[in-house]
Amino acid sequence: MRQGPLAGRYPAVAAMVVFALVPYLALSAALGPLTPIIAADLDMSLQTINLVSGMANAGYAVGTVLAVQFAQHLPQRRMLIIYGTLLVIGSVLTAAATVPAMFIVGHILQGLCTSLLLIASVPPLIIGYPASRLRETAVVLNVCIFGAVALGPVIGGAQASAHDWRPLFWIIAGIAVAALVLSVLTFQDTPPANPDGPVDLIAVGLATVGCVAAFFGASELLTHPFVDAHTIGPLLGGLLLIIILFVHEYTAKDPLLCVRSLISTLPVAGIVAAICAAAASVSAISLTLTALSPRVSPLHLGLLYLPEFGGAVITAIAFGFIFRTRGLHYYVLVGMAFLAAGILIMNGASPTTSVLTSVGSGFVGVGVGASVVPALFIAGFSLRSNNVQRVFAIIELMRAVAAFMIAPVLLYIAATVGSNADSGTRTALWICFGIAVLGALLGIGFYWAGGVRHPPSPKLQGWLSGQEPGWDSPPLFARFTRGQKQDEFCE
Repeated sequence: MRQGPLAGRYPAVAAMVVFALVPYLALSAALGPLTPIIAADLDMSLQTINLVSGMANAGYAVGTVLAVQFAQHLPQRRMLIIYGTLLVIGSVLTAAATVPAMFIVGHILQGLCTSLLLIASVPPLIIGYPASRLRETAVVLNVCIFGAVALGPVIGGAQASAHDWRPLFWIIAGIAVAALVLSVLTFQDTPPANPDGPVDLIAVGLATVGCVAAFFGASELLTHPFVDAHTIGPLLGGLLLIIILFVHEYTAKDPLLCVRSLISTLPVAGIVAAICAAAASVSAISLTLTALSPRVSPLHLGLLYLPEFGGAVITAIAFGFIFRTRGLHYYVLVGMAFLAAGILIMNGASPTTSVLTSVGSGFVGVGVGASVVPALFIAGFSLRSNNVQRVFAIIELMRAVAAFMIAPVLLYIAATVGSNADSGTRTALWICFGIAVLGALLGIGFYWAGGVRHPPSPKLQGWLSGQEPGWDSPPLFARFTRGQKQDEFCE
């Protein structure tokens, strides 16, 4: 098979993954303070840019499903190069935009191609190397996914203080080019995963229409009432289609996504915790950013969230030592507790203060870093390693929907509930706190109902061989039923 000069070399492959994921993830969190500058430069309304951001997030969500479908029938590493090329094109279009159409097409391409790259490149990094490399992979995933998001407000604030937006976008384009170059240098031709399998057009169609509709409705909340047919119709209709997607995948004879295989105690608890952590953290950061933006300079505001990055780095390093022990299960619970505490600190005054926001963001960084990626491993260890791509796709789809769609809803609540914006923000932050606490309690409840007294540690060698799961996950509510051992339905 054809190979690049750096094929199989872990540092180069890990760097390629980081460069592929960082551009859009950091940019999505940095856009807030830059939005008015971009709008004025390209003669776009704030609503239009908000809608473009929503469609880019929808592209990110849809890409998780498309990547799995493409991997079944097309050479996976060749597709990785195509995804990287499209990411470069999208990034250059966005950075060089002189008319709205260039920015719109480019940014949506950035969202779509980032998730395509994520699902195509991360699983081989996890299962394609010896168990000794898993620790480094765990750290890389945590830092590049949540570290990039945590740095977003800092980067956006620094760029906004210079009253320009293009330098950041050109840097993003340069990173995308580096990712493409590394994907060529590390090329290792890989055949399709299942070329004789069916094409699940129903799953792709439901994911596409559902995500686009739901994110469109959420984006329109900036200028339309929640009960307006322009918002609530697409929002609820899209959510319904996403639910139908998971029902279809659960009942399908040959599903594209391993939904049925994940319906057991450990993965369900982990996924619920991840969804709640994503929804609560992104919403809390968005709410406090919006509340403080009229009061402090963009650079000052961005620096308030630098502790979030520090928290993400600390938890990533700790996760590298914990993920192969039974402590992984407790680590997620600790993360949810830190997340709830961080939101509580941010909400300690009305309006929130710079000091409370800075301290709270550090707690939020610890909370998110200790919950979402660890939940991915909890779900992944519950199936054989050859299904990790599909597991990752499910979690990222649900995380994207939770993180990028609930935040606009809570921002709308903050702007419309209560006597003023500060009162509304306080109410919305209490909702974020409730979501974080609910995620922790549901996780504990699932473990208890499943009869899990002593959470297992993963059997890494057996899992990496693809012959067995990392552990046996009890059926849901096994304490009350005589369930059999969970079968796998994705081969």
